[in-house]
Amino acid sequence: MEKEQFKDYSLKHSTSHLLASAIKSLYPMARLAIGPPTHDGFYYDFDNLEITDDDLKKIEKKMRQISESNHEFKYSEASKEEAKKLLKDEPYKLEILKNLKGKITFYTHEKFTDLCEGPHINSTKEIRHFKLTKLAGAYWRGDSKNKMLTRIYGVVFNTEKELKEYLNRIEEAKKRDHKKLGKELKLFTFSDLVGSGLPLWTPKGTILRNLLDDFVWELRKKNNYKKVFIPHITKKELYQTSGHWDKFKDELFKIKTREGHEFAMKPMNCPHHTQIFASEQRSYRDLPQRYCETTLVYRDEQSGELQGISRVRSITQDDAHVFCQEGKVEQEIEIIWGIINKFYSSFGFKLDVRLSTHDPDNFKAYLGTPESWKKSETQLLSVIKKHKVNYTVGEGEATFYGPKIDFMAYDSLGREWQVATIQLDSNMPERFKLNFTNEKGNIEQVVMIHAAIMGSIERFLSILIEHYAGKFPLWLNPVQIKILPITDKNNKYAEKIAKELEKNNIRYELDTKSNAIGKKIRESQLEKVNYMLTLGSKEEDSNTIAVRTREGKITFGVKLDHFINDLKKEIESKK
Repeated sequence: MEKEQFKDYSLKHSTSHLLASAIKSLYPMARLAIGPPTHDGFYYDFDNLEITDDDLKKIEKKMRQISESNHEFKYSEASKEEAKKLLKDEPYKLEILKNLKGKITFYTHEKFTDLCEGPHINSTKEIRHFKLTKLAGAYWRGDSKNKMLTRIYGVVFNTEKELKEYLNRIEEAKKRDHKKLGKELKLFTFSDLVGSGLPLWTPKGTILRNLLDDFVWELRKKNNYKKVFIPHITKKELYQTSGHWDKFKDELFKIKTREGHEFAMKPMNCPHHTQIFASEQRSYRDLPQRYCETTLVYRDEQSGELQGISRVRSITQDDAHVFCQEGKVEQEIEIIWGIINKFYSSFGFKLDVRLSTHDPDNFKAYLGTPESWKKSETQLLSVIKKHKVNYTVGEGEATFYGPKIDFMAYDSLGREWQVATIQLDSNMPERFKLNFTNEKGNIEQVVMIHAAIMGSIERFLSILIEHYAGKFPLWLNPVQIKILPITDKNNKYAEKIAKELEKNNIRYELDTKSNAIGKKIRESQLEKVNYMLTLGSKEEDSNTIAVRTREGKITFGVKLDHFINDLKKEIESKK
């Protein structure tokens, strides 16, 4: 761990202990669970603690009192028997203790002692710039069969400036919340009759989805990908062969036919695509086979995990699978990498990379052999190093059938999102016996590359809405132009302008309501359209338009053909 990362980790971890000590002081009957650092800050889970958001200020005040008393974080070790005595009133800690091997360590500040391996800062006095942010419910060990605990989240920084900047970002994020903006911009809706986690897309939202999908297809088509089409259900046996039946058994929507056969709604597409490849004997001359498809998959997510369109039960994947020779793997990954770079640079996203590998201490969770995994991970690392990009290694983050390159995007608020993925897979080809005849006339197994550019259109759109705060670039906006006649007398001229925009495939809306022009402009600004054309007698007499941007800049006397040419250039550039 880098020095600065270590310092931040220790500060976050120590603040979670400070929170726990404040809770035990204010609510002695609360029981401690776990309190780890997180990417943004820290949290601590408690049982037997009934509080509301209004109580967070009181808890924060107590934390500051303890902090200012300058208590040292003291390290100690204990035998298992000694530890049991120390933790006799903490059932969750006793459960953790059962599975501990090696040294059992504690940290103490003031009168508070917690089972912990550290690290920590020197003293509570160093914890100054923190804030408790929210309450949530969380199942013990993340298992819905276990008891629901009370989770308190918080953040902590080294300086007051960093804390203020973070809190300002949080406020800005609330304004950009995709659930709020999606409703205001009329992009999607939900219905209790349809079910939670099953978004319904309006005409405007559907335009957005189709434009994004078309862009991905445009990039893939240039690289000789071919579209395929598969059903939304499958026999149980397909997923038993692939290994998904056991792995995803709790997330599958299962169907029993009237004849007693068991089917499932597909939670992913790769097993179906293997069967297209397997439908005929292949030669090395037929390779690579590059299949792509944008299609829905379905996962039985728990109700508490659903979140707007970022976590849903019906997921639209822009999926692709390449079947190629072993020696062509890096070449195919380079093609996909180029597509990803082109796509994300169009939105202004900076990308970092994570190599997601298997967990060597838990190999039973994966298909294949340690040797095959090492080979695949080495191939992916080789491609990453050629690109000379920042990368991290996420041990244990791989899928169960192969390692992957995860692309991490940073939005306009500096938040990190996992977006595109490239996965290398020799296990599924082995399980489905996907072979080809090589140059020497021998049978050889193909390698399968899984690639998703957006991953999930729903989740990517939730990121994009918040990244742009709903102010989409011209090429992507469902409504690019609002035509606003100043009075009813100007409606015919407005209709003439509309026809010209339509001829040039410009998406527009014509507002002929008998409202004051100021109101029409305000409504258009709330809808975040790129340009508003205000048309009065002056414009009609001179056969021009007045163009107002959503930022408020106005240009009078614009010729329509010039304006349309400028629009086309802006759309073409995908700025």
